[in-house]
Amino acid sequence: MDTNENDERDPGSWSLQDVVSDSQFEFVREGEVVGWMRYRHSAPNRYFLLHTEVVRSHRGEGTGQAVIEAVLREIRSRQGKVTAICPFVVDYLTQSNMYRDLIDLGRPD
Repeated sequence: MDTNENDERDPGSWSLQDVVSDSQFEFVREGEVVGWMRYRHSAPNRYFLLHTEVVRSHRGEGTGQAVIEAVLREIRSRQGKVTAICPFVVDYLTQSNMYRDLIDLGRPD
């Protein structure tokens, strides 16, 4: 999957790539991986969001939030649910109602 979008914080193009072999979504801006989110995929369509990382040189630019939002939009497009393990994602979901429909309220596997 390679989705080009126009990020409001950065007028340049970016893409989100699902690197299934590494169980991570990669956030690519201008050809460079600037952030990623590790996950575990569970049937039927649950994603455990484990860890979010941003390349040091891109911290403080809103990249972490952009990674989270891109991943959540992608999971929504797949009609998936999330269980947030990553504290950064938990904090984001706690402060925003925008993706509340994605939160899997069932017990984790």
